Amino acid sequence: MTGSRIVAMGHYQPSRVVTNDDLAMTLDTNDAWIRDRVGIAERRIADHAESVADMATIAAEKALAASGIAATDIDLVVVATCSAIDRCPNVAAEVSHRLGILAPGAFDINTACSGFSYALGNADNAIRAGASRNALVIGAEKLSDVIDWSDRTTAILFGDAAGAAVLTATADDEEHGVGPVIWGSAPEKGEALTIAGWRPYIKQNGQSVFRWATTALAPFALEACRRAGVDPSELAAFVPHQANTRIIDAIVRKLGVGPDTIVVKDLVESGNTSAASVPLALSKLIERREVPSGAPVLLFGFGGGLTYAGQVIRCP
Repeated sequence: MTGSRIVAMGHYQPSRVVTNDDLAMTLDTNDAWIRDRVGIAERRIADHAESVADMATIAAEKALAASGIAATDIDLVVVATCSAIDRCPNVAAEVSHRLGILAPGAFDINTACSGFSYALGNADNAIRAGASRNALVIGAEKLSDVIDWSDRTTAILFGDAAGAAVLTATADDEEHGVGPVIWGSAPEKGEALTIAGWRPYIKQNGQSVFRWATTALAPFALEACRRAGVDPSELAAFVPHQANTRIIDAIVRKLGVGPDTIVVKDLVESGNTSAASVPLALSKLIERREVPSGAPVLLFGFGGGLTYAGQVIRCP
């Protein structure tokens, strides 16, 4: 049966760095408190004129350049985002046009912080079904557009970024590079994190999200490993959604990863970039060559909705 594999990644972050000390100049907070509560030291914030599509395009250009696959050979583009201001055309269509991708299937997914794994699962399933052969999957967010900078419960958390992956079909006798997706939701808890209304701001019940993430999610991450036929102790790396170091640590304790497994904590320098957080962190991991090609890596996203999704991939 045909499957897919990731052949290349790319990422983009704006140049402007906002530190905890910068935020403390206008908010009742400080660097020590933010680091202790969530683990973030700084985040990148886009310029006013820079859009979700701008960041998504740059990340996608880098992924395509590294893949060796021409833009004209891409037949599916999926973008995960919850912060795009323009509703139509969607970000996927806009990125496709800018990159010269001809007549692809193009759609956006909004499951907030789990978005990249949802998008990757959809693209992988499309390739498995024969509806696509080469796909571009992007997570991109400009959360600074929906932050209330006077609200210290949310302003300290979020940043802007984009990450992209190029997928291609595997031969029947070739090992699949993207494992089966495990996805789901807890919609009854949806009010815990919202971006609602005509002038939306992120609002979050941090304690509700924290309790849900630290108590309910580890079994789903374990199921993603089981479906891929990989024991957690065999993982070369774990790339979770970059929300909070305490959440990451709680999930890791229940996963039973090996002593040499790399647990990625890119949020220290990037903040929470929602749907961009997993591909951003994965792209950096690959760029630094910290994981050998073919090694199993668990991706796992969770957040607004409340939603979750994850899969084991083989490092390109």
